[in-house]
Amino acid sequence: MTDFPVAFPRPPVKVPEDYLAGLICTGGLGMNTASSSIALLRRTILRAAGLALAAGTLPANPGFAASDEDNDLIERLIGKKASESPRVQLLMPAVFGNGYSVPLTLRVDSPMTETDHVRTVHIIAPKNPIVIVAKLQFTPDSGRVAVSTRIRLAEPQTVLALAEMNDGAVLMARAPVKVDTDGCA
Repeated sequence: MTDFPVAFPRPPVKVPEDYLAGLICTGGLGMNTASSSIALLRRTILRAAGLALAAGTLPANPGFAASDEDNDLIERLIGKKASESPRVQLLMPAVFGNGYSVPLTLRVDSPMTETDHVRTVHIIAPKNPIVIVAKLQFTPDSGRVAVSTRIRLAEPQTVLALAEMNDGAVLMARAPVKVDTDGCA
């Protein structure tokens, strides 16, 4: 059996004096102070824009606004009027390059009891050739309403999620999605 040393001693590294002086003067990254302050300013602006977008303070795209056509379509499809509700949460990316496989997550806040539960969820893409993308049925035994899937979108549009409750109410959420590639061609 051969004994190996636990640690190998390293020789000291000699660094030229002018190299250390350059690191101190340039902020340690090889940039001069003017370019590093511009980079910091750019990061600050991008962070502020991201926070503003997350907070919803940037103007919305008017092409994705709720329309009477959507409301008429909902009434024709399910025979009832829908009202927007925070209980229905439809999460989709605002911009997605490929319309063939757009991620969708849907949650409905419901106790799922005999007296208060979701019966049916409809996912509607009004500008698709086949408007009803999905129809999902639930019972109180389902436990909770949470779905994650991918859908196809033909063009930029507002996707609608409708939750029909056991008392007849129809709750709705909207998600505007801009796709670059026609996923229904």
